Amino acid sequence: VQLQASGGGLVQAGGSLRLSCVSSGSPFNGYTMAWFRKAPGKEREFVAVLRWNGGNTYYTDSVKGRFTIIRDGAHNTVFLQMNNLKPEDTAVYYCAARGEPTIATEPRRFDYWGQGTQVTVSS
Repeated sequence: VQLQASGGGLVQAGGSLRLSCVSSGSPFNGYTMAWFRKAPGKEREFVAVLRWNGGNTYYTDSVKGRFTIIRDGAHNTVFLQMNNLKPEDTAVYYCAARGEPTIATEPRRFDYWGQGTQVTVSS
């Protein structure tokens, strides 16, 4: 599985961005997909996770009600819709996949990673 993340950019506080993660290999059927982020000087942090079969989702508290993880089975793509962005959301965002259909939030539980896309939110 090779993941390609895109969609980052510079946005003002209160704005929105949609990140995309596409697989160039196996389809996501049976996988669990997640987004993580890493801000300067901080460790990689869990953001959101989606179980591809069934659509179960889970979010870190700081993004609940603002971010939504969405699947597009027709295009083998997972999105992270980010609304009402805040300066503290500034980070490099990574998509990740694990080949088991169970929810997980620790980076070590994920087998495949995209290259990261920069999100910068100005105040």
